[in-house]
Amino acid sequence: MEKHILVALPLSAAQRDTIRQAVPGFQYRFTTQEAATREEILWADAILGNVPVELIRQNRKLAWFQSNFAGPDPYLEPGVLPPDCIVTNATGAYGLAISEWMLGMWLALAKDLQLYRDRQHRHQWDVIQRPVRSVAGARVLCVGLGDIGSSFARRAHALGAQVVGVRRRAAPAPDYCLRVVGIDHLDEELPQADLVALSLPGTPETAGLFDAARLARCKPGAILLNVGRGSAVDCDALAEAVNSGALYGAALDVTEPEPLPPEHPLWDLDTVLITPHISGRFSLPRTLENIVGIFAHNLRLYAAGQPLDNQISRRTRYVSDDVPGCRLTCE
Repeated sequence: MEKHILVALPLSAAQRDTIRQAVPGFQYRFTTQEAATREEILWADAILGNVPVELIRQNRKLAWFQSNFAGPDPYLEPGVLPPDCIVTNATGAYGLAISEWMLGMWLALAKDLQLYRDRQHRHQWDVIQRPVRSVAGARVLCVGLGDIGSSFARRAHALGAQVVGVRRRAAPAPDYCLRVVGIDHLDEELPQADLVALSLPGTPETAGLFDAARLARCKPGAILLNVGRGSAVDCDALAEAVNSGALYGAALDVTEPEPLPPEHPLWDLDTVLITPHISGRFSLPRTLENIVGIFAHNLRLYAAGQPLDNQISRRTRYVSDDVPGCRLTCE
């Protein structure tokens, strides 16, 4: 049966052709998230792209929504999508871009580069009188070992770090990890970690995971990175931990709330780096190419009546491990 497919992403002509050629018998319309109209959204049987929630909720026949994010939280709220609408995400598209952001921030903090940039702006030529850190031999704790966490873990290992992974459940360790432990062993690993890298989904289980008590369990002088959801970290407690010297610093691409209020103390800490949720998106062209590939693959499965990859369980907000071919976003 012919289906109507709406694609709301800034694609090149070649990328549009890739999607059309996946299933030539479907009808396609191409737009962007900002330009998508109510008529186009109501026309669609399937949508790729995070079109406005207030419009997509009016389409009560939508059979499949493919988010261009790994965590499409607003679309999982009750009443936004029809009860039987399949939801898939972009897990697998962002690992390269976000893990490179993590690597860059880690190196900047380890070598005090942000402090020298501050001195540059003040036209100061002076040396910081303390030793810098090395990534080689550092203990890295990757909390969340899905596409993003695994991509960063591999890069950290390649630079000589000792990597420990944390998943919901313990698992055999890949060759770039010393071990992979369950979340129930997180507190045992924190005192040994020079770097704690968070790439967690936004769920009730991860909300407030790094509160004041857990931050206090971190190794003195550790660095924290967060690229998953801001809700995983208590930003007030983090500011206090960095300000007191309990933690050396942090790099955050996500915060809670987002953005942080202008008066929040994290803005003014020398060893905290904050970016406005840009580690993924489409700033790296490869990311958009990856999303097109994921969608084209799922289109072929959709046309054949087969289970789609990257399905999200709308009950748990995890990628479902009950559906064949699907993966857990937090793992």
